[in-house]
Amino acid sequence: MSGPSSRSCTIDLKSETGGEKVRRNRKAILVGVLAAGLAAPALVQGQLPEPGGTVSSAPNPLSDTTVKPGKMILFDLEARFAKDVAARGGAAFAAWFAEDGVELSNGQAPVIGKVAILKDSNWSAKDYQLTWTPTDAVMSPSGDMGYTWGHYEGHSKDANGNPVTTSGRYMTIWRKQADGNWKVVLDAGSNEPAAAGDCCKVQ
Repeated sequence: MSGPSSRSCTIDLKSETGGEKVRRNRKAILVGVLAAGLAAPALVQGQLPEPGGTVSSAPNPLSDTTVKPGKMILFDLEARFAKDVAARGGAAFAAWFAEDGVELSNGQAPVIGKVAILKDSNWSAKDYQLTWTPTDAVMSPSGDMGYTWGHYEGHSKDANGNPVTTSGRYMTIWRKQADGNWKVVLDAGSNEPAAAGDCCKVQ
């Protein structure tokens, strides 16, 4: 990015109309400072999109002044959680749960406890790719619990090697532990509703 051209500003106190020239130069300096100040927000906004021109769906405190620190903590947790699961699969998914965590899935019995969740999450990142994007997050007034919700997608292949995609909405409840780390105490997902006409198809 190129910045404003470098220009020197001299004040000639020896001029016959020295006082007038000083006043004019001061006025010019003030106008320049004001112009730079007015241009600054536009420059900051121009820097917000990430490289490649894509804009992050997470709230940005530079562009959204209503975002509170608690919400940013929860969005950061979600980002790290998703990155770990993308790299390590089901083992990473279970690792983020508290010892008393609960997993609720569509049409399945609740899975209660970290040990049970680990046993249930026996998928590799190579065979099943789970991704999600938080839509919103709310932190409790006490700052030790919060929830996020958003959209998820799961990508895998059937027995014939054909791609299979599932998608839906999720909600995750986070709780700060005694050691200061955050863990998932409840994760619930619900598949997207069937498209028009899908309810009556014969499989």
